[in-house]
Amino acid sequence: MPAPLLDIETHSEIPEHADCVVIGGGIVGVSAAYWLARAGQSVVLLEKGRIGAEQSSRNWGWCRQQNRDARELPLSTRSLNLWEEMSADIGADLGFRRCGLLYLSNDAAELDGWARWGRFARGEGVDTRMLSADEATERGSATGKGWQGGVWSPSDGVADPSRAAPLIATGIIQHGGTVVQGCAARGLETEGGAVSGVITERGTIRTRVAVMAGGAWAGSFMHRHGIGFPQASARSSILSVAPGATGIPDALHTAKVSATRRRDGAYTLAVSGLANLDPTPGAIAGARHFLPMFARRWRVLRPGGAQAWRAGFETRKAWAFDRETPMEHTRILDPRPSKALIELTLKRARAMLPGLAGLPVQAQWAGYIDSTPDGVPVIDADIGTPGLVLAAGLSGHGFGIGPGVGHLVADLVLGRTPITETRQYRLARFGKGQWGKVAEF
Repeated sequence: MPAPLLDIETHSEIPEHADCVVIGGGIVGVSAAYWLARAGQSVVLLEKGRIGAEQSSRNWGWCRQQNRDARELPLSTRSLNLWEEMSADIGADLGFRRCGLLYLSNDAAELDGWARWGRFARGEGVDTRMLSADEATERGSATGKGWQGGVWSPSDGVADPSRAAPLIATGIIQHGGTVVQGCAARGLETEGGAVSGVITERGTIRTRVAVMAGGAWAGSFMHRHGIGFPQASARSSILSVAPGATGIPDALHTAKVSATRRRDGAYTLAVSGLANLDPTPGAIAGARHFLPMFARRWRVLRPGGAQAWRAGFETRKAWAFDRETPMEHTRILDPRPSKALIELTLKRARAMLPGLAGLPVQAQWAGYIDSTPDGVPVIDADIGTPGLVLAAGLSGHGFGIGPGVGHLVADLVLGRTPITETRQYRLARFGKGQWGKVAEF
């Protein structure tokens, strides 16, 4: 079974005009469109497949400040409050809860790194608490092991990947916006170099503002319009086991395996960072940008296959706007999970958490995590084409900070004071000395 996803009804027709068109119905796209609609904009959200069907429903569901790179921390802190605000405004349960996140370790160097981060983060107002060996062992009693230490971040939490993006999309509609599924954006029309419309498979929407929030598809879309955006994707494989376990923390991370309690009492299981690299034209073309990241993370990356190449989401071919595009050829990125990584994850999880023994596998799936060379997203309205905003490259951190990214996009579009500093999210940083500054966490 694939990752579960709530199905929602949306609009079937596209309007002729809009204040803004948002391309991509993942957590970033729906959040951006939601905040724009809430501000009174006539906004259209276009999704080539189903809302939330790609990485936004295939992640762990963690909404964390803990161990965030300093460049993302303010955005993650804001996002925690925005999750609660959006839930209340929409009147729907997005699955967000501040259950706390528990990190356990027997590695002294890892614990020292967490402690250094904690000293910085507490100065930023984050509630993060280092655990002694006794405290970590008590909180991690479900493992049946002793631990040298750990971290407890009580104000962090999780949301429900199967429900969040679809329900936020209903919030767009509540505020007068238009959401269209099964409709790909093929490209942009421009006048005098500025955005004047978004070309879709169902016709053109006249607009002065377009937001590209297409996740793993963003790099090829930017390339088609002459804008360089270094992006590469890794294929992550995840599984869930059926409900029945008791006493396991709601959100637990160890170096061997991580576990997250789902809405139905099942547990999502994954190994942090462990993924397959499927070669693509885009990844090959931009390989030099990613050498520092590969040098840091090669131990958890494994060779992949031809799935991504066939899917076409990182193509460097220039498609025509009046014919079927790669986005229509592959409506939903639904790669096969790695059997070897699924088996390894399950083996580690059952060894680490005896309470999972005997529980059957409920589902298994894979997803493509799109990354920038430094592991920090691009959120930028000054990328060379007036009216075009880029919000992509969330680098595996996007679900938790999605509400904040969407709010920041709306701030940029509306000319409001942004909720956080934006310098660290500019696309131009990759040409100005940022090479090699890879996110620590």
